[in-house]
Amino acid sequence: MPNQNVAVQLRGVRKTFGDVHAVRGLDLDIAHGEFFAMLGPSGSGKTTVLRMIAGFEVPDAGRVLLDGQDVTERPPFERDVNTVFQDYALFPHMSVAQNIAYGLRVKGVGKAERTARAAQALAQVQLDGYGSRRPDQLSGGQRQRVALARALVNRPKVLLLDEPLGALDLKLRQQMQVELKAIQRDVGITFIFVTHDQEEALTMSDRIAVFNHGVVEQVGTSTDVYEQPASPFVAGFVGTTNLIEGAAAERMFGSAGTWSIRPERLRVAQAGVTPNADDKVIDGVVREVVYLGASLRLVVDVGQHTTLVATEPSQAAETDLDAWVERKVRLIWRTQDARRIDRVDGVDGVEHTIPHPVSETTSPNGSTGGQG
Repeated sequence: MPNQNVAVQLRGVRKTFGDVHAVRGLDLDIAHGEFFAMLGPSGSGKTTVLRMIAGFEVPDAGRVLLDGQDVTERPPFERDVNTVFQDYALFPHMSVAQNIAYGLRVKGVGKAERTARAAQALAQVQLDGYGSRRPDQLSGGQRQRVALARALVNRPKVLLLDEPLGALDLKLRQQMQVELKAIQRDVGITFIFVTHDQEEALTMSDRIAVFNHGVVEQVGTSTDVYEQPASPFVAGFVGTTNLIEGAAAERMFGSAGTWSIRPERLRVAQAGVTPNADDKVIDGVVREVVYLGASLRLVVDVGQHTTLVATEPSQAAETDLDAWVERKVRLIWRTQDARRIDRVDGVDGVEHTIPHPVSETTSPNGSTGGQG
């Protein structure tokens, strides 16, 4: 049954291209007014899903619903959505205002209303007074905002954004992340944002779907996905993590399986330092150190052919990098900062996982090789 709070529903959606299974039986709900990110590496299926929502691709199976209406077979122009692409796709011979109003002109909207709505859209993206300029007179960030205004002027219920910041340099991309979220909050419509950049997804999104080989491995808030990854893939793709298995996992956590712990959750101390009663520890030797400006990244050999990556704030740590190499250290972490992820077989031969809270599998002073 249609859900009145849901803008987009995907039910059992599948899509193949020859022998490639781009999307495998996807079910997904995206709420009205939500900033929803589809995150994953190239070829994971996220852009194919976006194109099926837009109507540029037709699923081989399953249904696409917009505002409760089945639009699976409808062409793009019959769907109340607009798409913003990475390459902007602005008409170079038209002014900014003409570019923005073009879609309204095609729909037969009168000139006075077109002019007023184009000016309003420019104000929404903070480009008042730029209507008479040509696209080649704008910066990359300004052209991206014009493309966004052109999509917003049609007042769609859902705005689809296909890696729209990918062509911008790092500093401008970070600035646009903040601005794009502010615009979405102001206009209040549903944004569906495709990206392979984890920082973009974590910065802007209300929720994130993490794609891998045509399957969504996890859907959750930025905090959920980062702090409680549901699979080894999610843990490794969203941020940096240490994945520990086998004998090393038994030694560190007192239980076999696959475990994840973020580098920033490992505190680096002098060898022999006594931890708090509820902490866990393991001793090792620093093999490599990298200066990252705000932090140091240490690669620590803890034996049994296992290395762990830990980070230390550079202002609080010794920054003589040579002095770190071959130093004996003790890594300390809180029990709740490690997460066990057990693997199970999923449909279509795709590996899925079931997460477990650490407290179910680890005692407060579980095995640490006799060091804690």
